[in-house]
Amino acid sequence: MGKMQYLALLRGINVGGNNIIKMGELRKLFAEMGFADVLTYIQSGNVVFKCSEKNKLKLKAQIEKILLKKFGNKITLAILTLAEMQKVIADKPSGFGENKKAYKYDVVFLLEPLKAPDALKEFNPRDGVDKISAGKNVIYVSRLIKQITKSRFTKIIGTKIYQNMTIRNWNTTEKLYKLMKGNNKNKNGQYSS
Repeated sequence: MGKMQYLALLRGINVGGNNIIKMGELRKLFAEMGFADVLTYIQSGNVVFKCSEKNKLKLKAQIEKILLKKFGNKITLAILTLAEMQKVIADKPSGFGENKKAYKYDVVFLLEPLKAPDALKEFNPRDGVDKISAGKNVIYVSRLIKQITKSRFTKIIGTKIYQNMTIRNWNTTEKLYKLMKGNNKNKNGQYSS
């Protein structure tokens, strides 16, 4: 059976001094789970790996169970295939990610069972500051840098659905896609730009 390329996006680790996990330790743990070609990118819990499991829900449950056992904290995650990441990149709204001097761009990855149409209802974009668009299991968010303090995007933190999402900026999202395609690996299993 061939191995599938996956990306695991761990939610809420290494943020504000909480849920501290070293990426070397995370790579080792994923390798111990039997996954191949394990790579990490930056400290926010991005892990690229290969395995023969085709059922993403089963894979997600397996990883979350082992993370809980190892670190003692419930850590949820999003799992994406290479095809799903390719769709995230290809389906971005027109102009998204193209004016980084004027806008901050983020991708909100939704954790199952949350779906984009339901998540979109919880966002309350401010006219002239925030632009919000739904993709397949993601929400694209752009915020005008000059007006960023007026953005309502951070208000999502106070909603019930916040526990079912993990956010990556557009640069990170693009780099993770390149990493999944096999670009820019180094001998330590870390991404180098």
